[in-house]
Amino acid sequence: MHELSIALSLVESVESAARQAGAQRVTRIQLQLGALSGVVKEALLFSYDIAAQGTLAEGATLDIEEVPLTVHCSTCDQTHVLPLGRGISCPTCGSLSTCVVRGKELEVTAIEVEVPEEVLDGHTVA
Repeated sequence: MHELSIALSLVESVESAARQAGAQRVTRIQLQLGALSGVVKEALLFSYDIAAQGTLAEGATLDIEEVPLTVHCSTCDQTHVLPLGRGISCPTCGSLSTCVVRGKELEVTAIEVEVPEEVLDGHTVA
């Protein structure tokens, strides 16, 4: 299950960013997960709970936004959201000259943290 190594890397990155911000705890992580990312959402959620144990992210909510496969057809110049398993040909003209626009994402889009009052008083938190 490669989701555990992904979850460990995710927690490491989030914890590093939280420490740089002077946070005492991460409360929420927002993640975009593309349909073609090769990551199983349920396995990532399960692995995240294990990976976050003993870190600033322990107990934080992991919100996953699933990003559908979206392609743009260079033949008919149209963009389409496609269901998985159907291939990536254009549903309008049948062309295989499509480019994946979205659906490969595995990206942290936001982190919410708790910062001690003294850090807020003396510094700007990014």
